[in-house]
Amino acid sequence: MKLLSGLTLALAGSAAAANSTYYNPILPGWHSDPSCIHVDGTFYCVTSTFISFPGLPIYASKDLINWKHVSHVWNRESQLPGYSWATFGQQDGMYAATIRVRDGVFYVICEYLDVEGKDSGVLFRTTDPFDDASWSDAVTFLAPKIDPDLFWDDDGKVYVATQGCQLQEMNIDTGEMGPMIPLWNGTGGVWPEGPHIYKRPGDGHYYLMIAEGGTAEDHAITIARSESLTGPYDPSPNNPILTNRGTDEYFQTVGHGDLFQDPDGNWWGTALATRSGPAYESYPMGRETVLFPVTWREGDWPILQPVRGKMSGWQLPPASRDVPGVGPFNSDPDVYDFEAETEAALPRNLVYWRVPRDGAFSVAKGGEGLQVVLGRNSLAGLPGGPEPEAKAISFIGRRQTDSLFTYTVDLDFEPLEDGQEAGVTAFLTQEANLQLGLVLVDGQLSFRFNVSGEVTESVVPEGWAGETVRLEIKMAELTEYTFSAALASNPKDSVELGTASAKLLSGGSGSFVGTLIGVYATCNGAGEGIDCPADTPSAYFKRWRYTGDGQYITETEMAPREVKGKGKGKGKEGKGKRSKRN
Repeated sequence: MKLLSGLTLALAGSAAAANSTYYNPILPGWHSDPSCIHVDGTFYCVTSTFISFPGLPIYASKDLINWKHVSHVWNRESQLPGYSWATFGQQDGMYAATIRVRDGVFYVICEYLDVEGKDSGVLFRTTDPFDDASWSDAVTFLAPKIDPDLFWDDDGKVYVATQGCQLQEMNIDTGEMGPMIPLWNGTGGVWPEGPHIYKRPGDGHYYLMIAEGGTAEDHAITIARSESLTGPYDPSPNNPILTNRGTDEYFQTVGHGDLFQDPDGNWWGTALATRSGPAYESYPMGRETVLFPVTWREGDWPILQPVRGKMSGWQLPPASRDVPGVGPFNSDPDVYDFEAETEAALPRNLVYWRVPRDGAFSVAKGGEGLQVVLGRNSLAGLPGGPEPEAKAISFIGRRQTDSLFTYTVDLDFEPLEDGQEAGVTAFLTQEANLQLGLVLVDGQLSFRFNVSGEVTESVVPEGWAGETVRLEIKMAELTEYTFSAALASNPKDSVELGTASAKLLSGGSGSFVGTLIGVYATCNGAGEGIDCPADTPSAYFKRWRYTGDGQYITETEMAPREVKGKGKGKGKEGKGKRSKRN
């Protein structure tokens, strides 16, 4: 209570009359380990992507509420050749990144985890974060631990802090690293990590903010400071300065934060959080990005406002969507028809699981839609060892960004041989996913509903063969996915083909990631290597639609859908009741 009281008093003494009300998360859906900066009236954030590709999305915003997906830092295999297909684990790859800017150059530093025989640290740079092509190839370096931070001291020297927490000087042009210097090991919580170093002009201190306590219910942010970069560091008497552990709050696992200022000099912070409640059982969107006001007076410790669904703090910048670059806003619906004349490039918010094989996805020139070449691997991979699982799968999806949503896509697919399959999926990892596909079984066109390996099949209704089929994934309540199908020509006459618990896509093999909603195509092992037989038909998807139907901010309340980031007292707060079904 001390922390909340201190912030309340600080706000009351400065800007209470101009406070804004807004709703968390600001980046809903799988957006873990956020790092953010402010440059000339625009805010930029990067989040973790692990094995998915393209990786390390850059979001830009003028108002801290509307976030446009303007680029991916890692968007070409040539930037880091040979890494993706050598990544075996479902949660390996691009771990927590830090974004910083210096002399007009944007830097993103990260660790690519668990690729044998390769340097694990990666550093990218650009002068134009709105352009994929402008991001450089990676400078690789030896990183002893995860979560690298990037810090310029007053003498211009560059340092990297990593999990532990330890410091090394770095040559950012060559990747050469200096000797390791231990800094601070936190307050006793497990896994002290996610370090960020700050030095405020005139303050006289270096501040080292870290995450500790693990990334689950005990997650927290702590801080220490020193008059010297290399320490010794003294911990804040108010540690942890941010956590929801030991509470019954809907937002749990709060931690791994970063701090930055707005154009008016107000301090803000972002962190990851999970909308699970203390039961921590159903959270298919995984770890999301939340925003909180920070009071930080010169020479004092920062005070971070506790994370809730409905927040009140500093006055937000004026609402604006005037953000340059090409890409969707994260909260917007998908309306993609995949017409060659208008959508030659795939939408930026669609991602793969590893770098896709050449030619697997393209917008067909004849207007048939998104052409997906069937892959030999199923979503789960092939039997016979780990290597086939590490190859690309024919899957593409977007983050589930809403507590409640409706996703539909039209499919044209005429399988010729048993096992040829294409459909829709709610995908957490190759070990945890839900699928509804059209497949040939014993010569009959059938629906296959696959719940992480538990399969049910039913013959497609008479008259559907050769017709365009509309497949649907819907979340009408927080705890359950529903899969349905209809003829695209008669979508109101749909057939429900299966339901599955959201718990199946919460944690487990995907505790660091979050659910992706999309499409897949496979010949389920026919052929050789990763290739299906040469005469295998492609699947064609069009009329891709994703619409958010509700965003829960507590277990029973939903954020108002028509109001985002407006001043205090503007708009009505929506309410909703949670289903009693488990």
